[in-house]
Amino acid sequence: MTILPGADPEFIESLYLRWRDDPAAVSTQWHAFFSGYELGRGIPGAEALPPKLAAKQSAVDSLIYRYRDLGHLLACTDPLSPCKLEHPLLALDRYDLGEVDLDRTFHPRRFLKREATLREILATLRETYCRSVGVEFMHIQDPAVRSWLMERMEPVRNRPAFSREEKLRILGTLQEAALFEEFLHRKFLGQKRFSLEGGETLIPLLDAAVERAAEHGVTDLILGMAHRGRLNVLANIFGKPLENIFAEFADNAELGIVGDGDVKYHKGFSHDREVAPGRSIHLAMAFNPSHLEAVDPVVEGKCRARQDSAGAGSDKRVLPVLIHGDASFAGQGVVAETLNLSQLEGYRTGGTLHIVINNQIGFTTLPADARSSLYATDVAKMVAAPVFHVHGEDPEAAVHVVRLALDYRQAFGGDVVVEIICYRRHGHNEGDEPYFTQPAMYSLIKDRPPVHELYAARLAEEGIGREEIDARATAMGRRLDAALAAPPAPVHGGFEGKWERYRRDYAPVSVETGVSPDILRNLAGRLAAIPDGFTPHPKVAALLNRRREAVEGGEGIDWGNAETLAYATLLADGVSIRLSGEDSRRGTFGHRHSFLYDMATDAHHVPLAGVAAEGAAFHGWDSMLSEFAVLGFEYGYSVEAPESLVIWEAQFGDFANGGQVIIDQFMAGGESKWQRVSGLVLLLPHGFEGQGAEHSSARIERYLQLCGDNNMQVAYPSTPGQLFHLLRRQMKHPFRKPLVVFTPKSLLRHPRCVSRLEELAEGGFREVIATGAGPDKASRLILCTGKIFYDLLERLEQEKREDVAIVRVEQLYPLRSDFLGGALEPYRGVADVAWVQEEPRNMGAWSFIRPHLAELLGTEPRYVGRPENDVPAVGSHRLHGEEQGRIVEDALGAGP
Repeated sequence: MTILPGADPEFIESLYLRWRDDPAAVSTQWHAFFSGYELGRGIPGAEALPPKLAAKQSAVDSLIYRYRDLGHLLACTDPLSPCKLEHPLLALDRYDLGEVDLDRTFHPRRFLKREATLREILATLRETYCRSVGVEFMHIQDPAVRSWLMERMEPVRNRPAFSREEKLRILGTLQEAALFEEFLHRKFLGQKRFSLEGGETLIPLLDAAVERAAEHGVTDLILGMAHRGRLNVLANIFGKPLENIFAEFADNAELGIVGDGDVKYHKGFSHDREVAPGRSIHLAMAFNPSHLEAVDPVVEGKCRARQDSAGAGSDKRVLPVLIHGDASFAGQGVVAETLNLSQLEGYRTGGTLHIVINNQIGFTTLPADARSSLYATDVAKMVAAPVFHVHGEDPEAAVHVVRLALDYRQAFGGDVVVEIICYRRHGHNEGDEPYFTQPAMYSLIKDRPPVHELYAARLAEEGIGREEIDARATAMGRRLDAALAAPPAPVHGGFEGKWERYRRDYAPVSVETGVSPDILRNLAGRLAAIPDGFTPHPKVAALLNRRREAVEGGEGIDWGNAETLAYATLLADGVSIRLSGEDSRRGTFGHRHSFLYDMATDAHHVPLAGVAAEGAAFHGWDSMLSEFAVLGFEYGYSVEAPESLVIWEAQFGDFANGGQVIIDQFMAGGESKWQRVSGLVLLLPHGFEGQGAEHSSARIERYLQLCGDNNMQVAYPSTPGQLFHLLRRQMKHPFRKPLVVFTPKSLLRHPRCVSRLEELAEGGFREVIATGAGPDKASRLILCTGKIFYDLLERLEQEKREDVAIVRVEQLYPLRSDFLGGALEPYRGVADVAWVQEEPRNMGAWSFIRPHLAELLGTEPRYVGRPENDVPAVGSHRLHGEEQGRIVEDALGAGP
């Protein structure tokens, strides 16, 4: 275009493009300039328009834009509310248009036809954006994406023609959904099932989603959802045997439950569904607790693990689907956290299909009290996801929209949201009385026919006979009756497929994890090598050289060195490693440096990548500032990748409390409840160094309270060599259990916290370590774990004491009482026995280990540590030092 003298061409071009999208988005002067410019270019029909009509043309273009942007405000999507006919932002007079203009011909830009009357234009826009489907997509900044959506919605008016067979299939799925719920209500009266009634349109929508996904080449669909409608989805989409669902209602003990089990509406299931002769799609529903949206990042992690395993292009073949409630989608922060992961390199999964079942109520809370936004789905706009709002009693519209949503996901690799606006026929559960809190709403619901009856009546009006309409319902009734009388089908456990080589139970066996010195020296040299032309930070280059020299010299191997060597040896053995967390590449305390950055170009070099055997890979990710979603993602990844070492590192150990739901509900109880096993490793920096209440304690006591039935491993290693063996042991064990590791801060550079090469080359992880005075010289026995050992050791060396024995408990759970008892046995004659810890008395390991020590010793040891407190540590560095000194003094006392 011709540029105004002295004007910035890029600025003019940006204004012009904005004007073409929305003439009202620029000033009146620029609007007049661009209108004149297009008239001068000879836009067909435009050159004949006088100025007054040119302004009308511009107004029509603005009106088209506004209908695409705001038409959803007029959409008729709520079964319980009357449809709106007008909205002030879409009124003709707002654009200086009126009845007189309706039959005038215009030449709209980016429209279906090059010329059309305003009446035709309005009819197209209203039929597309203001009927059973409301669409929000103009917040998407990419014009190509907006055009793609318009080209698929406006030609069919968001209501494509369905064949007779498609309509009967939609009706059949609605009938199956409704009859299933009615059957459960009759046969198991009063039992909770979190009915789908009022939202049955979910079933034809999911049925269409599975079929469309398969058409796109999707081979794996992983679904996460809370309890509402879960049993219906399991029965009618996932093919879970009806007889098993009924047996669960009957509390049938023959279902082969291992562990503690869980309620039926938390359980998952997997099934290969045939979509065409000889072709199937694998459907997997993730297990989840009552914590609603907590399953969201877990599903994403499971999908990413499958995609990483399958290789290039697998993001198109593995599809995450998340079903949400309206109140939880708007109300729970993990939804926004999970959305924020969606386009991050280390966490993206190629786009997620989000389905929101909008019951217009959360438990007993109405939307006005549950969110500050217009729609429950508004949070999804943060990732520029298109949002489709669909009337819950228009199943054809729902099927159309979910097909379009999946087409979008496959085309653009982004998240997309479909919201079914419906209602909840009963209360929150079948024992709840909704009239207590929403009498007006439930007066409307009470006499409303179910959606399958409404749709059947519609098909009857279209000429479909009653026999065809009733056929699938009749067959479903027979299936339900037969299943109730049948015995349960065999139940598969959680140890099939990739899990077959792992044993179910924890086994307290010692594992040899040493690596020969020659291999360690070779790996150390390769890790320290810098590519030609690469300029690392001088301090990092010096660190790498010191690490190499320590291994070659066999002395002074520090924590970061031993940790890196553990990863390197595993990678060389063919084990892939995924490390994720805030600042995990460098390490919060600058000890790891798994990624090196060129000082001139910012290019990065990953030494560990160069030592991996074929088929293995090292992936290190600096995560977004989240604990809940990222920890959930890594848990999900670990469940799908038992052959990989999956690690989440907290920036400070106490930050893990931001992901406590994942720790409590998934890590600690997932195997017992659902037979889903994880080998996830948590690295939690821990240690009292005067940094205040929030940067001292990783809350050892909380993890120990969660331990039972050998469900997790909790360790507090005190040397680099111990960490080396612990990490290697995690992958050499014949089972998989989560591993919680309390890692150091100040000890990362402590001159005494180093190991010799032979300590890495020989043996394995030692659950208990005894040092100091022998039984013949010891007058005092101290038991401790972790960092406090070095404070005690320093004092003993200063005073040249040889009368104190120290037993370090390196693995707190499962507690190896046999090893601990063996270490204590020689000291049974020692009168002064103390447990020493940095943490307050009501925290740390004391409450857990106290009864074990009393049993092994025959008497309770005295406690030495901070007194009970409501916070882990003081905020004053001076007071911290005084407290730490008192602990050491109380522990050691005066010498002999």
